[in-house]
Amino acid sequence: MRDWFATSFPAPTAAQERGWPAIASGEHTLILAPTGSGKTLTAFLWGIDRLMTSPPPDERARTRLLYISPLRALAVDVEKNLRAPLVGIGHAAERAGVAVNVPTVGSRTGDTPADERRRLVRHPPDLLITTPESLYLMLTSAARETLANVEAVIIDEIHALAATKRGSHLALTLERLEQRCERPPQRIGLSATQRPLEEVATFLGGFSAPGVRRPVTIVDAGTRKPLELDVVVPVEDLGALGTVVEEAAGGAAAAGPVRRSIWPAMHPQLLELVQQHRSTLIFVNARRLAERLATRLNELAAEAADREAGIVPGEGAGRFVAAEALGAPPPDVELVKAHHGSLSKECRLLIEDELKSGRLKGLVATSSLELGIDMGAVDLVVQVESPGAVSRGLQRIGRAGHQVGEPSRGKLFPKHRADLVEAAVVAQRMHDGLIERTAYPRNPLDVLAQQVVAACALDEWSVAELAALVRRAAPFAELSEEVWEAVLDLLAGRYPSDEFAELRPRIVWDRAGDVVRGRAGAQRLAVTSGGTIPDRGLYGVFLPDGTRVGELDEEMVYESRPGETFLLGASTWRIEDITHERVVVTPAPGQPGKMPFWHGDGPGRPLELGAALGEFVREVRAQPEAEARERLQARHDLDDWAADNLLGYLREQAEATGAVPDDRTIVVERFRDEIGDWRICVLSPFGAQVHAPWAMALRARLAERWGVDVELMWSDDGIVVRLPEAIDELPVDELLIDPDEIDEILISILPGTALFAARFREAAARALLLPRRRPDRRTPLWQQRQKAADLLAVAARHPSFPILLEATRECCNDVFDLPALRGLLRDLRARKVRMVAVDTPQASPMAQSLLFGWIAVYMYEGDAPLAERRAAALALDRDLLRELLGAEELRDLLDPDVLDQLEAELQRRVEGRLARDADEVTDLLRILGPLSEAELVVRAAPTLAAELPTVLDRLAADRRIIPVGVAGEDRWANAEDAGRLRDALGCAVPVGLPGVFTDPVDRPLEGLVVRHARTHGPFLDREVGERFGIEVARVRAVLDELTADGRLVRGEFRPGGAEREWCDPEVLRQLRRRSLAVLRAEVEPVDGAALGRFLPPWQGVGLPRRGIDGLVEVVSVLAGAPIPASVLEADVLPSRLAEYRPADLDALCTAGDVVWLGAAPLGSTDGRVRLVFRDQVDLLVPEPDAGERPEGEVHEALRDHLAARGASFWADLVGAAAAAGAAYDEPTVLAALWDLVWAGEVTNDSLAPLRAFVAGARTGGGRRSPASRPRPGRLSRLGPPSGAGRWSLVAPLRAPLPGRSAPSGTEVAHARAMQLLERYGVLTREAALGEGVTGGFAGVYPVLKALEERGTVRRGYFVAGLGAAQFAVPGAVDRLRSAREPRRGDALGGRDGRGGAAADDVVVLAATDPAQPYGAALPWPPTDGRPARSAGALVVLVDGEAAVFVERGGRSLLSFPAAMVDDRWADALASVVRTGRRRSLEVAKIDGAPARESSHAETLRHAGFADGYKGLVLRRR
Repeated sequence: MRDWFATSFPAPTAAQERGWPAIASGEHTLILAPTGSGKTLTAFLWGIDRLMTSPPPDERARTRLLYISPLRALAVDVEKNLRAPLVGIGHAAERAGVAVNVPTVGSRTGDTPADERRRLVRHPPDLLITTPESLYLMLTSAARETLANVEAVIIDEIHALAATKRGSHLALTLERLEQRCERPPQRIGLSATQRPLEEVATFLGGFSAPGVRRPVTIVDAGTRKPLELDVVVPVEDLGALGTVVEEAAGGAAAAGPVRRSIWPAMHPQLLELVQQHRSTLIFVNARRLAERLATRLNELAAEAADREAGIVPGEGAGRFVAAEALGAPPPDVELVKAHHGSLSKECRLLIEDELKSGRLKGLVATSSLELGIDMGAVDLVVQVESPGAVSRGLQRIGRAGHQVGEPSRGKLFPKHRADLVEAAVVAQRMHDGLIERTAYPRNPLDVLAQQVVAACALDEWSVAELAALVRRAAPFAELSEEVWEAVLDLLAGRYPSDEFAELRPRIVWDRAGDVVRGRAGAQRLAVTSGGTIPDRGLYGVFLPDGTRVGELDEEMVYESRPGETFLLGASTWRIEDITHERVVVTPAPGQPGKMPFWHGDGPGRPLELGAALGEFVREVRAQPEAEARERLQARHDLDDWAADNLLGYLREQAEATGAVPDDRTIVVERFRDEIGDWRICVLSPFGAQVHAPWAMALRARLAERWGVDVELMWSDDGIVVRLPEAIDELPVDELLIDPDEIDEILISILPGTALFAARFREAAARALLLPRRRPDRRTPLWQQRQKAADLLAVAARHPSFPILLEATRECCNDVFDLPALRGLLRDLRARKVRMVAVDTPQASPMAQSLLFGWIAVYMYEGDAPLAERRAAALALDRDLLRELLGAEELRDLLDPDVLDQLEAELQRRVEGRLARDADEVTDLLRILGPLSEAELVVRAAPTLAAELPTVLDRLAADRRIIPVGVAGEDRWANAEDAGRLRDALGCAVPVGLPGVFTDPVDRPLEGLVVRHARTHGPFLDREVGERFGIEVARVRAVLDELTADGRLVRGEFRPGGAEREWCDPEVLRQLRRRSLAVLRAEVEPVDGAALGRFLPPWQGVGLPRRGIDGLVEVVSVLAGAPIPASVLEADVLPSRLAEYRPADLDALCTAGDVVWLGAAPLGSTDGRVRLVFRDQVDLLVPEPDAGERPEGEVHEALRDHLAARGASFWADLVGAAAAAGAAYDEPTVLAALWDLVWAGEVTNDSLAPLRAFVAGARTGGGRRSPASRPRPGRLSRLGPPSGAGRWSLVAPLRAPLPGRSAPSGTEVAHARAMQLLERYGVLTREAALGEGVTGGFAGVYPVLKALEERGTVRRGYFVAGLGAAQFAVPGAVDRLRSAREPRRGDALGGRDGRGGAAADDVVVLAATDPAQPYGAALPWPPTDGRPARSAGALVVLVDGEAAVFVERGGRSLLSFPAAMVDDRWADALASVVRTGRRRSLEVAKIDGAPARESSHAETLRHAGFADGYKGLVLRRR
């Protein structure tokens, strides 16, 4: 080996000279050395020498050297790089005539195929390269036998593991490995960026005994390496970024003004750098930016190639897309590619090989290439945006010159001025080697729980031995006995509440023998759900042949559709299919595609970097400008423009606020934003890990002080507060929270935050409480969140629940930097750090950076304020809704068979829930409570039932179950229930039980009753009393208390019952859900034509109604529906009344019983109106849209007059306009008046002006010809017909009537849902949307769902093709079924003389009639034309099918397929003229062709149409 080394390298490096002696002596060794210093070879050479010069052990346990990498890519890279030393050493030995054992090398990572993993078990390699997760899996399977002779473990890039839960997980894995090995293996840790070394050494070595650290030799070869850095700013003035350079074009599609961006200046410089160097790495901080930047560089390179080839821009360059959300990678130019963790291993390796071979000039990468990966001869590293940490910068820049003694060359391109300041500080600290401190987590309980299950899966452990092993790992050295036992209780199923009973135990803890072992299935659970990397629910991207391409964020996939294209790896892919598991794609080279996105949390600026940034700002400001500029260029590597920008930034900030935030100054700036709201910016350099907890505590404090929730955001550079209305200042003292109280404040508010919910979900998954149902399939993130939320809802009531404690610990210790915040708050109180409050006329430069972050949160995170407003508007008061819906009596809804099946499942009497072994017998008793032997037999699988007495005796001997007497019967109980049964029922407890089982129990009877409720259907109090042998009065008292607390519900539930029962809410929810599923399954969907046959008669079309009473019935159905005024009295009302008279509707309006209200204009002589009863205006008519409020002098004059004077006539309105100094000519006033009508603000006592408006008589009513003279006694009209009558505001109609209060949002939603159900009978999403319901279908869905749960309505798939969200009143379902087939001549109305046929056979309706379903609930049938629900158009339904569509005026007719098979539509159309609904019909075109040439012409002639000048004509005689 010495010969090979001497011929391969000129001399050992410092890391090798100092590291080899320690490694050779067998000591645990930690090596710190710069990138490219040969530290990996340092660790490997001695191990390889031992492998070659000593005989291998037993073939089944041959592996002696382990190499652990935090990245799979790094593991692959090391495997490749080992080939040269192994081959070279072998040749050197051969030349020297020395016999050696050539070691075999194997690699096992998450990407290793199953057959290869099996081969590694059968034939273990001498040297195994793996990852922390793969080593854990090996130790939890039969593969652990191959590791018995491991002599050394090399942990590369240890700094990337030590500070995370992956590191804590690995620490326990190493202890488990040591337990399996013949002798403790040597541990060797490697990294270029780690500090303090003592902390990392402790993590590496762990403890040999409590308080005794294993000795670790630290080899400190330094972190410094020759660096050649430049901080480059490609524009002269970064402060101009974001300013408008071109106003937006007009029109609805305008995308907003064009603003100045840094990218047009940065892209060409990056392209030039790539082209000037042989191999370039460009690092960015986000995967989306990697894709976007790689695409842009390729586009620019292609454009340059086009120019060189003489292609003008219009011919070639037009193929590229400038939008930031799109890209069009040129198929013929591939200069760079994107490289990140969301690409598959195969794609990443291919891309890396293309760079190393020279086929690519560069890569745009994220952290996927950061750690130790040898990318060959990289000339230059470019970092776009500050790396955010010195260690990250060193790792990335260190990829260049990744050889011994060669300097690393890098260029940093900041994106904005605040980023420039951080980049300057990072660059200087990279030269000085001042990396951030590393601290390993203390006692992460979720990791502990997972590793305990894994350790017990294959072995039985003494509790003391397992605890000793755990405490030998550094992260758990301080684990207390109380917490250790709480975790064992968690895993053994002894949860702090019976509400956790459904979480299956993972281990068995025999307290008598003080041993633990795994339950059946524990190994599978630990293997399939193990690891610490959170499951984000990402979709895999695959080619049709199954080749993996990469992965996409779940949200992006939900927003994508087959046929769309997107970018991945700077290549375009077309989506062919989206399944529950994967996205299937095919290549689409050269096609434009949208940029992908992934959601992820940034780590935040470390405190040390924040403090250094503040110190830098303070020192630079204290220097003369010339000295400061020299310092920036010499020590911080800034170019001229960068230095100018940084100095200008600090200067402008000082001019704006008089003070600049630094390590001794915090600036609190107040100003008004663009819309006049007060904003407070707390400007501070200390980073988000300090600002986040400070902001959360501040929000809680201000909410308590002001009584309203405060909008607040934090970032690395400070905190932004938006003051609520009526509050114009934030006292500085509110920021000075007591440092001794900050922990308590934060812990009290954390459980209600989204951050806590996310961390709890991840911790519960790591602890194996939320296992994957199918490990080979992805679990959608929303499902994970839902399951975690259910668990959290129960855990929140039990503060001692270990995972609740872990989520709190992680937030406080790992996510936040509470010690730093406490220190800052103390310094503020002691005036070591001053707080300066300033008012500015506009945001200062630093505040502008903060505000950009505020804008980004709301612009790119789903428009949260608008979403919150909508959610508030649609939020329902559940208690009030229950009151409106009536008592919960579900006897008729709950299905008896469903109840029997569910009770059998709850009682574990069905296949799949029967006990199969002794452990599951204890589960039965834990979940169901004491059972007799006979009851256990029916709950045992056949194989167990035969030997059940023996099993029970064995469990009793092990003190896992105990015999008890309950209600005069001998039963078996779980030993953990001993104290509860003794205290609640007086049962005798056998001696010899562990003390924790016999400790006094709080509220013991309540626990028994809750468990009974959870495992039974609806029950009576006497049934509980009989089960437990106690008085009913005692049971009743507990039941009443649980009902009052909401933990039980009471009502009439059990079918056939006669008394009110109690039930567990979750059991009742399952009963409802399953019963509703049965009801839904009973209904076979009908086709759309059946809905067309059902809906007209349901709404009363064709019924022989007459007079005012009949009109009232019609209005009750149509109430609140927006109907065009032109068809209301011409078509809609006449179709429902045998003899409709306009005078009847006027009578109802003038009497004040019915009100008409404008809904929206339709052209110049029409609009939609609503008819509604006076007492329902506030419930059924939505408020006018404030954004559509008509504005103008005349409008305001009319509003003010009507508000002050009340109902007024035309002359009063004209006078009001004149008095206000506005135009008061007749057309102007009339136009303003009708604007207010259509906006829903003004109405009239009569429909006369509405009729005049529709007839087109808007003006002229008050004019007289010059020849006419007024004569005494003759009445002259004082205004236009469309301005006649008394006008009044609608707002007073919304006021509650005497004795009533204003309706709540819940009452409004309830009323509208009930009205829709009355109108449609079967309500679909499409029908609700067609009416323009406020909030859409979602606005009434919660009410409909609640009505379904009470059995008032039924939900099902009633009409095929309309989605599953269909609700129907019970009577409507039967009538819809009866309409499945046409019923000729048997309609409700018979032949009524209006349609010429029975109402459900052939009917002519206005296209906009609510009873006409086509174009709303149902799609239009196939046709060559474009039918629409337009005012004045007619539709003829034949047996419920749309036969023809007649446009307004009858000029054009479109036929549908039904017109070809049944010609009765022609007679029905002719009846429209004969009955007076139309004066005439003149059909000029049919299906786009001249009417006389149509195949339907003869049919119309038979119906009475005659040939006319323009077509076929029918006139009323």
